[in-house]
Amino acid sequence: MTVKTDELAGALLWPRSVALVGASDDPAKTSSRPLRYLRASGFTGRVYPVNPRREYVGGERAWPSLADLPEVPDHVYVMTGAEQAIEAVGECGRLGVPVATVLASGFGEEGEQGREREARLRAAAGTTRVLGPSSLGVVNPRNGMLLTANAAFAETDLAPGGVFVASHSGSVIGALVSRGKQRGISFAGLVSTGGEANLSLGEICLSTVDDEGIGSYALFLESLHHSDELAEFALAAAERGKPVVVYKLGRSAQGAQLSVSHTGALAGSDEEADAFFRACGISRVDNLEALIEAPALLERVPAGKGTADFSVAVLTTTGGGAALIVDQLGLRGIEVRAPSAPLLRRIQALGAPVTDSIVMDLTLAGAKHEIVSGALDELQHSGEFDLVVMVVGSSARFHPELAVKAVAERAGGPTPLAAFAVPDALQALAALAEAGVPAFRTPEAIVEAITAAASRPGAPAYRPSTRGAATGTRQVLDEVDSYRVLDKVGITAQARVEVSIDEVLEGRVPAGLPYPVAVKVLSAEIAHKTDAGGVVLGVSGERELVDAARAIAAAVSESGGTAERLLVTEMAPSGVDALVGYRVSDEVGPLIMVAAGGITAELYRDSSLRLAPVDLATAHEMIREVKGLTPVVGYRGSSGDVDALASAIVALSTLAESAPAVLEAEVNPLRVFGPGEGATALDALVCVTGHG
Repeated sequence: MTVKTDELAGALLWPRSVALVGASDDPAKTSSRPLRYLRASGFTGRVYPVNPRREYVGGERAWPSLADLPEVPDHVYVMTGAEQAIEAVGECGRLGVPVATVLASGFGEEGEQGREREARLRAAAGTTRVLGPSSLGVVNPRNGMLLTANAAFAETDLAPGGVFVASHSGSVIGALVSRGKQRGISFAGLVSTGGEANLSLGEICLSTVDDEGIGSYALFLESLHHSDELAEFALAAAERGKPVVVYKLGRSAQGAQLSVSHTGALAGSDEEADAFFRACGISRVDNLEALIEAPALLERVPAGKGTADFSVAVLTTTGGGAALIVDQLGLRGIEVRAPSAPLLRRIQALGAPVTDSIVMDLTLAGAKHEIVSGALDELQHSGEFDLVVMVVGSSARFHPELAVKAVAERAGGPTPLAAFAVPDALQALAALAEAGVPAFRTPEAIVEAITAAASRPGAPAYRPSTRGAATGTRQVLDEVDSYRVLDKVGITAQARVEVSIDEVLEGRVPAGLPYPVAVKVLSAEIAHKTDAGGVVLGVSGERELVDAARAIAAAVSESGGTAERLLVTEMAPSGVDALVGYRVSDEVGPLIMVAAGGITAELYRDSSLRLAPVDLATAHEMIREVKGLTPVVGYRGSSGDVDALASAIVALSTLAESAPAVLEAEVNPLRVFGPGEGATALDALVCVTGHG
């Protein structure tokens, strides 16, 4: 059996002794469960119930306090109320207990009073590492260490597996275990991290990356509050070839509240999470089935292929079931390919009634063990595919000795194999999982798993970067001052003239303006000039300039603002407008975004987002992802200076390192001209912290 490879992992998962503070003798109470579970699962370590009011708990001697134990335990599970938990953790700190898990709630999630209580918990711990609060515990099926209060672990006959689960939610680990047990999917360990007051999910997982019994990770996240530790773990897991799959809540979350620019509306917290996961090489799925089913497939499919080059073969005994997968894969840009003509002839020679199609339908007539086995053998040895998918119809439930048995026998073929059972056939899926074939219960789960496998990068792009200060006074700069910031990173803007509105209204118009011109209000208080009526385009002469100044002053006043200065620029030549935005997220740090520019940017939410900074190759990749920027890349003979746009994206992304005081920066629009003609900022907004 693989043993601990890290001191923290040892105390968490492989303790020689555990203490149960607050252990109850009442079987109806939650605090009675850990002792029962540990004994029923055959945990061989020493277990010490601690309860000052009872001499015996669960038929075993109870100790009045941790200090009275014959040894300092490796791991203490504290199952008291919040205030008593702080006292117990303090005793752990004084005794030098390596790890204490706290079940109680009532800490950071309960406002100011709870946060104060959490601070006292951290202070009391000393050198003791604290899991929780609100942690339902830790489970290691490999040594029977069921140190948990989760009712789902009343079924203690848990077979050890290779997937390590870490979850912010304690109830989810119970759900995954029960679902996995039904499916024949087993786990190497499960941890409920709770409130992460001291130990973060990422730090826990990092402590296990050299455990040879762990082949992959499944994470359930409610937030990214400790993204640095999570990224460090993900990079370490990638180096060791251990895939990480995540299910994160928040798909429907509203846009980030931090932002004053369009960038925040276009890139809310969920888009930030996607960018973070992509950079870290973490695969994201959107349903619980995929979270436990995808790791087996990711362990078998090499990373770094990319969806555009990933080829899938689909063999089936039911055309309708296969169509469910093919259709959804196509929407995700993954190609299901027909076999080459020679390969098709070899499969047909086996007696398989397949035709020249992207779906090789054996039909009921071909649902025979020898035909399925032979066809899979040909597909797996052909070298034409990255993955072979077998879709099994009704025989999966009623005649598993036919197609299901053949699939199980092909688990070790040279091309990875996955299976999807159209009917509800849990026994067949469990048999496939036991044989080593990634098997899926729903079309959604297998499609998500294939997408995750195809898109997993060969090398994560994440690198730590200086974050803008999250505290201090937030200051929005006016357009001219914003250009000064952007000029330092190499983004150029049009020539401009500042004028006073009063001077223009009095007829003192600057001479030599390059009519026609654009006239804009210049004020740090007005972030979105068009919305406030602060922009007039195509002003053709002095009289029209006076009219424009009067109109802007009136519109801005009506909207509740004050207009004192104007910015006058030459009307830019035609081109394609892009929005290039930068912002610092509280959770994941600096981000860079590109979208189609102009006033409709928020309407279509057509954008691409990455962690900042990025390189030129990534910038070009981002441009290609934005449908509204197709004219820049090239469409029907037209094209723009895509290299200039890419350079602007890279330049703005370097603010993460060159100007850490910048919280947000946006160029909207950035006018992109024809090939080789460059790109120019036509408007800009920068927000800084402190004095910038």
